[in-house]
Amino acid sequence: MGEGEFIYPLKAKRVARDNNIVDVCIIGGGPAGLAAAIAVSQRGFSVLVADGSEPPIDKPCGEGLMPGTQAALRDLGIRLPLGVGYRVQGIQLAQSGARVAAEFPQGSGVGIRRPVLHELLIQRAEKCGVKLRWKTPVTGINVKGVQLGGEFVAARWIIGADGGGSRVRRWADLDAAMGRSQRMATRRHYRVRPWSEYMEIHWGTRSQAYVTPISREEVCIVVMAETGEDADFGRTLRDLPELEERLAGAELGSKERGAVSAMHSLRRVARGNVALVGDASGGVDAITGEGLRLAFRQSLALAEAMEVGELQKYEQAHRRLVWRPMWIGKLMLQLGRSGAMRERALRTMSGKPELFARMLAIHVGHATTRDALLTGAQLSWNFLAA
Repeated sequence: MGEGEFIYPLKAKRVARDNNIVDVCIIGGGPAGLAAAIAVSQRGFSVLVADGSEPPIDKPCGEGLMPGTQAALRDLGIRLPLGVGYRVQGIQLAQSGARVAAEFPQGSGVGIRRPVLHELLIQRAEKCGVKLRWKTPVTGINVKGVQLGGEFVAARWIIGADGGGSRVRRWADLDAAMGRSQRMATRRHYRVRPWSEYMEIHWGTRSQAYVTPISREEVCIVVMAETGEDADFGRTLRDLPELEERLAGAELGSKERGAVSAMHSLRRVARGNVALVGDASGGVDAITGEGLRLAFRQSLALAEAMEVGELQKYEQAHRRLVWRPMWIGKLMLQLGRSGAMRERALRTMSGKPELFARMLAIHVGHATTRDALLTGAQLSWNFLAA
């Protein structure tokens, strides 16, 4: 058996603690990997996290944490310190002068720089006794553990948290996807005083700009489009004159960074003693703002399943967690591709703002399935009548 070859165990058990023996080895030290490490360590497992890079790990994203994401962080034992980030009250959609806004049904959101959040997760993981191995590339896995360069670490459970291009997913033969779409995203920070208490989504002809205040003097803007050419900041701002005017003369607070925003689901997220979390286990479009909440909730569900030794429970929980963000993501992508549909939807919701408030409640998980069906039916009726 080669170092990277994978075979399947008959039964997974905990093993004794030692320098090169742990209960759980997690591949990937981003927010998803650290959240998984914290969650399983809170269940009494010994944990090692390995990552080929070093902190702080940054990723081009909207940097907004909705109330549900903060609740998941609290379940991981993390509370955002007072004064960190910028509080936002809800979400606002804007296109060609038309606007519709709604407040979050419970609590406020917060915009926070990704490296700041990453450091809070590291501190919590260290407090939980998690072993962190930075600048340590993983070269293979098998049923007995993980190969970290020239060193082998024995582990009964292996968690892949190594992003959308996950090697763990490939090694464990979990790559079979039920569907995949992707868009390009670019991010900038501007040193400008926030002009709104909302996270804003500005709709252009071929792209969207997601604006999140992250401090009293700075905003994060992510531009998303089907192609890299359409995700260009210059082109998007020319298409969004109101936003361009607000940013006129503002100094950049960071280098522009790009990323791929993928939306895909997998047939399975666990096999043998291997499980996937975060983007490695599938993803929703970044415009939903749900990536981190999903990763944190998946980590908590995985820890619960591991404690009873039944990863099938995690697969079931994973499916329940992703259906709503996936539905919202598909809806937002449809609006992004059709200017006429988008204009009609905004006109409908502007005339009946309570509809958008209900949709936001569904989006953040404060609505029943019945509420979602009734709201969808009412929106469809008003949409046709608009």
